[in-house]
Order: sequence, then C-alpha cells, then structure tokens
Amino acid sequence: MAFTYFFRDMQTLELIRDNCLKSLVSRQRIKIWDAGCAMGPEPYSLSIIFRENVGYMYFRNIKIIATDIDQSQQFDKIILDGIYPREQVERIPKEILFKYFVDVDGGKYFQIVEEIRKSVSFRRHDLLTLKPIEENFDLVLCKNVLLHFSYEERIKVLTMFYNSLNVGGFLALEQTQKIPNEIENLFVPIVSNAQLFKKSEINVTKR
Repeated sequence: MAFTYFFRDMQTLELIRDNCLKSLVSRQRIKIWDAGCAMGPEPYSLSIIFRENVGYMYFRNIKIIATDIDQSQQFDKIILDGIYPREQVERIPKEILFKYFVDVDGGKYFQIVEEIRKSVSFRRHDLLTLKPIEENFDLVLCKNVLLHFSYEERIKVLTMFYNSLNVGGFLALEQTQKIPNEIENLFVPIVSNAQLFKKSEINVTKR
C-alpha cells in the first residue's frame, strides 16, 4: 500500500521506544531496516521518535535503510526530498510538526528538516529475492507487507530477517502478523500487546 501517513500505528512506535531504545543506544551505531516503507512516513516517523529521545550527537549514528519494491519508481525521489501533502502530516502533534517540518507551499505541502532526512536512505528491494539489503541490522520493521505473501513465503522472509539481525537485534511486525509456528524459536516476544520480538540466540543456517 503506497499511501500512508505519519505516526501510523503509534502504539508499535512507542513500544519500540520504550522497550528497545535503551538497549540500542548502548551500541556505537544503530542500523535499522524498514522493509516495505512505501513513500517514507514510517521510517521518518521512527527517526523523529529516536531524535526526540537521544541527543543530537548520538542521533548522527542512527541510520535507517528504507526499502520497497516501488513499482511506481517514484519513492526514491519522494523520500529523498521529504516533501509530503498536508493530508499525510495532519495527524502529527503540532509541536512535532513545527519542530521537524517546514511549510513549503502555503500549508499544502511540508518538508522534513534536513537532520531527519539525512538519517533515512531509500533503496528498491524485493523481499522475495530472500536476500537482505545488507547485514548486521539492530532493528527490522516490516509492516503491511507479509500479509501479501503466502505462508511459506512468510517463513522464508522472516528467516531472512533473523539472519540479517545482529545478536540481540529486534523485529517489529504488523499486529496481525504472527510468527509462524515453524520458526517461532527464532524470536522471543518482548511485549504482550504487539508483535515486537528480540532475536533468539539459536543458530540458523542462512538460506
């Protein structure tokens, strides 16, 4: 789904902040993969939440790689420019909107400030290649994507995510997307009210 808006599923974003951030900031750098990012509101929302909760100096060490199959071949420019119509930002609390966005067209469009834009990069990627965009991620988000895959495809993609995570890394999924029974030993749930997991320490052969 290409159309989305900022701070959608705020519950999951807040749970990442409350349950993962303390562990993540103990690392020298944080690398995040947002798989299925659409036009960018989700990775940018996560970036803003991190910026609100870490200092300026450390925030420069947070990098989010946002990916999507992007059949329109337009997402890279949209995410690079960080310019969005009013309807995609109108749910943002005013204090956050005025802090991290600049009006560029008399209130019709808003642009994310450069500090936040620099934290997010975009790449086209098809999850069904089963090849991670990179390795050694500290957090992987994948929402509104797995429901389009078959059960067997979901198992393979989630195994790929497992192999792409660092030790102690985290995985966040859409609330409706459960971990299949066949691979539930790969991830340890860390909250009861969301699909938020920590990588298990078992060894799994990469596929």
